[in-house]
Amino acid sequence: MKYYQLLKRQDFRNLRLCIDNYTPDFLFIRECGGTRPDGSYRIEGMQKVSIKLGGKRLDFKKNKNGLYILVDNKEVFHFPLEPSRYYKGFSLAYERIIPADNGVGRRVRLSTGINPYDPELPEPRRSFLRTVLDDHLMEIFFEGLVHLKFHSWWIRPHFKYWQVDRNRPKQK
Repeated sequence: MKYYQLLKRQDFRNLRLCIDNYTPDFLFIRECGGTRPDGSYRIEGMQKVSIKLGGKRLDFKKNKNGLYILVDNKEVFHFPLEPSRYYKGFSLAYERIIPADNGVGRRVRLSTGINPYDPELPEPRRSFLRTVLDDHLMEIFFEGLVHLKFHSWWIRPHFKYWQVDRNRPKQK
């Protein structure tokens, strides 16, 4: 899966564009590692939120106390947004499957510098918006393609910053 890095200073604008213009279908939040009850370290971290959103309304609010993730107007998670634990911005990835004769298919793996609109690539089934906030991984899954547009170069010639494109047609 290829991740397209979004500009950190536009994080909450991009999050709002995604939630308002695309159909979220799953929300997942877990720690980025942690300690088990027996004191040993766990790499994957404890799962905090795992919600199928079919028919539910995903939203957020941000104020001086942090970021609040809401489902059907109920708070499901709060990120304090500590500056020392908010490293980089959101990234977006696409789940692209190449169909196979056996009906299973396989995921497309891409290197850096690939245009997300390359006509040779299969259409994405889902888009993943993900970030690490306050030592927690948050992933929001959207149906189909969340549209991007080029923003600026991070490191030429392969590393770019992208932004969510609100001028693309809204999914139904």
